[in-house]
Amino acid sequence: MRNIMWTIAATVAAAAIALGVVEVMHRVARRLGRRSLLAAGLYEHSHRALQTVAVLVAVRIAVQATTGLGGDPRWRQITLHVIGLAMIAASAWLVASLLLVAQDRALNRFRMDVPNNRQARRIHTQVVILRRLTVAVIFVLTLGVMLMTFPSVRGIGASVLASAGVIGAVAALAAQSVLGNVIAGLQLAFGGAVRLDDVVVVEGEWGRIEEITLSYVVVHIWDDRRLILPTLYFTTKPFQNWTRTQSAVLGAVEFDVDWSVPVQAMREELRRFIEGTGLWDERACALQVTDATGGMVRLRALVSAADAGSLWDLRCLVREHLVEWVRDQRPTALPRMRAEVGEGNGAFGSKGLRRWLGDRASDGGGGDSEDARVFSGSDDGKARGEAFGSREERAKAGTRN
Repeated sequence: MRNIMWTIAATVAAAAIALGVVEVMHRVARRLGRRSLLAAGLYEHSHRALQTVAVLVAVRIAVQATTGLGGDPRWRQITLHVIGLAMIAASAWLVASLLLVAQDRALNRFRMDVPNNRQARRIHTQVVILRRLTVAVIFVLTLGVMLMTFPSVRGIGASVLASAGVIGAVAALAAQSVLGNVIAGLQLAFGGAVRLDDVVVVEGEWGRIEEITLSYVVVHIWDDRRLILPTLYFTTKPFQNWTRTQSAVLGAVEFDVDWSVPVQAMREELRRFIEGTGLWDERACALQVTDATGGMVRLRALVSAADAGSLWDLRCLVREHLVEWVRDQRPTALPRMRAEVGEGNGAFGSKGLRRWLGDRASDGGGGDSEDARVFSGSDDGKARGEAFGSREERAKAGTRN
């Protein structure tokens, strides 16, 4: 009993000394953390893990140092084995916390709350995937090392290795979808097809990438719903990524109106309206007749905005304003179904139509403007036309420039 009490006293003293040393290191790291983000991360995330490792190491040294004082050797052996297992687990905790500190330090260098955050979103996506993979690998390795401390496990190691081929084949068949999602997650992290905070359209839903894991991707839909998709979806099915290269996007608003619509006047009204809004980024503004079948004329207003949210609001405002403008200023352009019988002299008879067309031509209604063209007429339009043209056309454009 006297030897046991001495061992306990030595163990408590060693643990107290270890805690004191760690506390001094903690205070030093906290003071340095005021000037260093790395030191701040160390004392914030690794303090408890370092305390546990230091105490276990001190306790193990104390127990081993008092072995010569007598006592039951079997009890000491079991105690040392348990302490060894705890040390392995605590060391894995400390290593994981240090890796997390390093990863957080890397993330702090790339801020996502800036307008041009494409590089930051790519780094955040990769670090998040690597963090989850790192934790999983450390857990598996720690469990394997802890099991290898048991002699019975080491004895059956040869038979386990001999049957590894069969076990691997069975595991591959059983976890085919899981492994596929893990590989797809790594492809998303380093392939660049999708990143955190990207604006995407998947399954007919418009939203933002909120979280990427090794098994699934969370899409935050505009109405605050969450769409959960397996990572394999983004490597096997097509989807729209609106912010892969930049956040600025184009959007269209379409109208079906009567053939009497004054296109140029409507084009000028579109330009006047969006110049008065704070949502337009001044890149693209065009109104074109894209179809003229079925007794209707289809107009498409093309506008641009700095991001997807601003574009949505801008499209809604343009649609609402032009609908009111056609209704109040050009009611004759409202969609209608009519039939003409004979040579009528009314406003929409053949003679009246010829007079109306002559008046419109004299007013300059058929004129052309820069806002009438999407792929020409402006510097941005020419660049867009060259990007979507053939290789020969791009070569000719480069020669002319």
